[in-house]
Amino acid sequence: MATNEINTGANTFESKIGGLTVRGQAHSLSAWFVLALRLMMGYAFLHAGWAKIAAAEPFDAAGYLLHAVPKTSPMLGVFHWMGTTPWFVDFVNVAVPFGEFFIGLALIVGAFVRLAAFFGAFMMAMFYFGNWTVEHGIINGDFAYMLVFLAVAAFGAGHILGLDALIERYEVGGKALVERYPALRYILG
Repeated sequence: MATNEINTGANTFESKIGGLTVRGQAHSLSAWFVLALRLMMGYAFLHAGWAKIAAAEPFDAAGYLLHAVPKTSPMLGVFHWMGTTPWFVDFVNVAVPFGEFFIGLALIVGAFVRLAAFFGAFMMAMFYFGNWTVEHGIINGDFAYMLVFLAVAAFGAGHILGLDALIERYEVGGKALVERYPALRYILG
């Protein structure tokens, strides 16, 4: 299968952390795979959130927080506190289903992708510790999905057939939105 290679330097990336620099060059098909990851995670979260919102019984996280977290989880005490704190259980009962739904929606339409991916990664980190099992190693599906969310954010997946590219160019006072408010680059993209 042949692709049209465009050598503009746009597919080159570099990052410096401390004294270590890493460089890479993405394949011309990379944008399609980043889009596929964004849409896959968007569908998964939209579907999971909607299933909880539309369920016959209201979503209730208390049982999970108190009884499903393995005793070996390094965050067992945190989950126990969450499950025994009524206001926090009430918050989680709304935040999980609607958070999943809106994270999924944001990823599907490509709007506020970095913000949505951050909260998706946070949720997956919490699920990782809540579903803690290490008999097959410390890497599981929750950990992998957390990394997918972080990759979606890092690659600016909202710019690929997404609304973030349009939102960033929206003019306010004769300037593009992100030029006027540069901090928005952290939630758009």
